[in-house]
Amino acid sequence: MEAVLAIVKNLLKNPRVALITGVILGLLLGLIIGWGLWPVQWTDGTPEVLRADLQEDYLRMAAEAYARNNDPNDALRRWDDLGKAAASTYVRLQANPGKIDPAVLQNYGGLIQTMRGPIVPQPQTKAGASSSTFVLLLSAAVILILVGAGGVYLYRLLRKGPAVTTAVMQAAQASRSAERTNFEELGLAPPITQTMTTYVLGDDLYDESFSIDTAGGEFLGEYGVGISETIGVGEPKKVAALEVWLFDKNDIKTATKVLMSEHAYNDPNIRARLEPKGDLHVVKKGEQILLETATLQLLVTVVDLEYGTGALPQNSFFERITLELAVWPRAGA
Repeated sequence: MEAVLAIVKNLLKNPRVALITGVILGLLLGLIIGWGLWPVQWTDGTPEVLRADLQEDYLRMAAEAYARNNDPNDALRRWDDLGKAAASTYVRLQANPGKIDPAVLQNYGGLIQTMRGPIVPQPQTKAGASSSTFVLLLSAAVILILVGAGGVYLYRLLRKGPAVTTAVMQAAQASRSAERTNFEELGLAPPITQTMTTYVLGDDLYDESFSIDTAGGEFLGEYGVGISETIGVGEPKKVAALEVWLFDKNDIKTATKVLMSEHAYNDPNIRARLEPKGDLHVVKKGEQILLETATLQLLVTVVDLEYGTGALPQNSFFERITLELAVWPRAGA
């Protein structure tokens, strides 16, 4: 999971990937807001934008209203509200008047011809509907193109992998590749929890912690490892000591051991700074260190160790170190 997150973070650092991702997410968010949360609502529209059958119903009502109130101004306004669809609607009603009295319709048509001239149907373009449909289809096409292009681009990048392998990714790979100890083959009970963790030069935020729980889910404590001391200046940090700790919910004190490089262990000034943190140990490949609390014990095994090189003293900082952390209940607790 950490490796996947690291890949995603590295991809998003690429401006092109970030731009494509932002555009796609923006379009999707816009569609959700525009069509789902706050869709467009039409108000105060005219009958001109109605379906043909509803326009016919509207013209029937207009003709019947004129027959009752004999108000020519009101009748003309309703005719004008139908716009270009008025003449063709009237012609359709003449052919199929439905429930309206043909005489009422004829009377209404006579008024219109007197005031507006001959009733001649005009070609219907449905510009509004066509424009809306065109915009909708164009938007869908743009979204599909962007999503497809972005998906292909991201797929290729994921297949290639990130351009630079980060320290976190290297550490995760090292932990996966390290062989775990089979304690049962050694005649020991299986541990409550067993973890591989790796520090790699460049992981300046290295700080791992893990929960200790029974099979039934009861919380017993926590354990972990993090950077305790660095040496020299500049980036990345040169780690000269790691701090391993074990917390027991049944103990008021947290057990701590400091794993130091050879140079750090032999440097009086560094030792003086680290002694208050816990017991000091010079780290060696294959070495095992035991931490104990009231009811728990943590066995730390140095699975792999490689020192960094450069201007600093020999064996002064870690290039890579892999630790196996295994926890058991303390005998007799």
